[in-house]
Amino acid sequence: MNIFRFAGDMTHLISVLVLLLKIYATKSCSGISLKTQELYALVFLTRYLDLLTDFISIYNTVMKLIFIASSLAIVWCMRVHPIVRRSYDKDLDTFRHYFLVAASFILALLVNEKFGFQEVFWVFSIYLEAVAILPQLVLLQRSGNVDNLTGHYIFFLGAYRALYILNWIYRYFMETHFSRWIACIAGLVQTALYADFFYYYYISWRNKAKLQLPA
Repeated sequence: MNIFRFAGDMTHLISVLVLLLKIYATKSCSGISLKTQELYALVFLTRYLDLLTDFISIYNTVMKLIFIASSLAIVWCMRVHPIVRRSYDKDLDTFRHYFLVAASFILALLVNEKFGFQEVFWVFSIYLEAVAILPQLVLLQRSGNVDNLTGHYIFFLGAYRALYILNWIYRYFMETHFSRWIACIAGLVQTALYADFFYYYYISWRNKAKLQLPA
């Protein structure tokens, strides 16, 4: 494992912890898209089917279980928790995410590196993850308000994908038979979707820093 892969995993883990902190500390999911969280839960459930067949390392297994469990816990809180679910912005979170699921699955059947059960679902999870953030970004655009924890969550999520791109570049030059072109293209698409958010996140951070400076 290289430093970019490890940093990407840790940044991804931080993004999840930030979101869980927001939900459990504030007992609120305001500003969070349930549809994006459902898409991420589907991403992890279909990507990590190899948990049932292959063992790579304790680290690999633990990280996979953490992402599956945390994504399901977030969806459960937003749908079932008697207090948290009251703050869900249902009227704003109207993105038709099932179109993303259908399009990703059809694309996975047509464009994959090796046609097989686990491979198709792995590619499906890659395509779906690339666009899973769209309902969240649309929700933020409609609400016009991003609290600190929600902003940090999306920032770390975007940083995780950017670090994974560096990981793939590193592996391309360092490994003889590295071939993850589907993941690389999907990762670039996903990172591009964050570009606008990163800009406004930086502007917001800079303005807050100016306000905190002594006169």
